[in-house]
Amino acid sequence: MTRRTEGRILKGIGGFYYVLTEGEVIESKAGGRLRKKEFSPVAGDRVTLEINENNEGYILEILPRKNYFIRPPIANIDKIFIAATQAPPVTDAYLLDKISVIALYQNVEPVFVFTKNDIHNSEEMRGIYEKCGFKTISCSAVTKEGCDEIRELTKNSVSVFTGNSGVGKSSILNAVFSDIELEVGSISEKISRGKNTTRTTELFVLDEGRLVADTPGFSSFDLTRMHKIDKDYLMHIFPEIEPYWDKCRFNGCTHRKEPDCAVKQAIEDGIISKSRYESYLKLYEELAALKEWE
Repeated sequence: MTRRTEGRILKGIGGFYYVLTEGEVIESKAGGRLRKKEFSPVAGDRVTLEINENNEGYILEILPRKNYFIRPPIANIDKIFIAATQAPPVTDAYLLDKISVIALYQNVEPVFVFTKNDIHNSEEMRGIYEKCGFKTISCSAVTKEGCDEIRELTKNSVSVFTGNSGVGKSSILNAVFSDIELEVGSISEKISRGKNTTRTTELFVLDEGRLVADTPGFSSFDLTRMHKIDKDYLMHIFPEIEPYWDKCRFNGCTHRKEPDCAVKQAIEDGIISKSRYESYLKLYEELAALKEWE
């Protein structure tokens, strides 16, 4: 006797998918028809599957996605918690801005988590993102500062945690969620960089409706080639730049080289952060350099 039901993929390994359905995890395979399509099942996908008398699953259909990240492969995300720090290894602001752009483009809420607050409070960096209207949290895996706030924000949602290697992302996850035991990497004293300990994307099932994923570091996120963001749309996913889109002297101002630009004036007035504007320029050039077929 077989039964048909719906579930959510937690992870995929070696051709098998582990699907959460009706309170249990079913080891499943995907139908050949699915594998031949443009996209394969990924963690986070909601699927229809058939379960046989041996409790083995067969995925019949991938249900419509509300968002999808190609690298790392994951779908249907509500929030991305972006870990950063001004303690070694100091996070490059451009990488933070790149992730936030991808998140907003995919209608995912970015939350900035400033780690290692017991070593460096990162107030300067945190202030930049608070000013843009983003949710920010200062935290420490040592003192547990910020852990309750993270737990509260992950209730009844699908959340992804990402950050550059060595930033303390896995340590924070271990501190916030007692059911998660992730490998923690060490920092190289020579180059102040961490070894990336997260190699696959997996959703962990936690209490109070939480599904939480740890992902590989920033290097796995591909902004331009994978997400096809139009360069002229970029200003609309920088929350502090978007209000100025029609305030400049020239219609269609890209806020780069044009005279009488309201955005450049806002930077001079200290309203818009210079580092955020530099990221905007860099991302604009990166997007402009892409060919249509890439």
